[in-house]
Amino acid sequence: MSDGNLLRADWLGACRRMVEAQRELFARDRTIAERTVHEGRGEGGDEALAIDRRAEDIVFAELDALHAAGHEFTAISEERGQVEFGDGSDPHRIVIDPIDGSLNARRTIPSFALSLAVARGETMEDVEFGYVYDFGAHEEFSARRGEGARLRDEPLRAIGPGLGLEVVGIEAAKPERIIGMLEQLEGRAQRIRALGSIAIMLCWVAGGRLDGMLTGRACRSVDVAAAQLVAREAGALVDFPGFELNETSLSLGERYHVTAGTDSEKLETLREVQAFADPAPQPS
Repeated sequence: MSDGNLLRADWLGACRRMVEAQRELFARDRTIAERTVHEGRGEGGDEALAIDRRAEDIVFAELDALHAAGHEFTAISEERGQVEFGDGSDPHRIVIDPIDGSLNARRTIPSFALSLAVARGETMEDVEFGYVYDFGAHEEFSARRGEGARLRDEPLRAIGPGLGLEVVGIEAAKPERIIGMLEQLEGRAQRIRALGSIAIMLCWVAGGRLDGMLTGRACRSVDVAAAQLVAREAGALVDFPGFELNETSLSLGERYHVTAGTDSEKLETLREVQAFADPAPQPS
């Protein structure tokens, strides 16, 4: 078992090295054809792209180095699933989505991200460090529990212009899954945005760019573990309908909806709307 120093490791430096290596990967594979090579199905259930697996390899090279330095933990990643770095007895979890917004990355739409969270236990409440890097805007979002959130080196606050639900984000935006929510938003929200990355969208709530967001399909821990900490540390409110924060497992097998708002009134309105999304399936 590791000695607890894992949480004090240079996670920001490690994540920045991952980003630089991934940027080289995306620069090499620039076209839609190059990014649409499939390699089976990942442990998260989606079809795996070759570029997803190579991006994940970059992340795991840094994790291998941490393990070689004496740290033990369990990695939870979209493609490889749960991987033990040690005998499995250490409670620390590293939750990774090497490319959040894979469809965007494949179609060369510049809105996809690296997402990595470090947790001292098995739930969202246990996340101590969160990192999201938006490769389209070249923006780095990070947070440490109790220390606030940052956009690169500047403090990040969930403060918008104070115009109510002026702009609301919807993710997992298949038309049939969001029609009910859109009907409920009529007269409540002025504009809708769909980015194709839950992690980036939560970080936009963290920065007050969006007044709130909600999901049209239940998501996985890898999609939100890092960004939910960024949002909460920035002062936003994040809700997992049907779950308390300490009940929201980091396991890849869990599925849950996510709602976030820059204040309690916005969150409550979006929670009412969320009820008209596809229901979250029960964990397998």
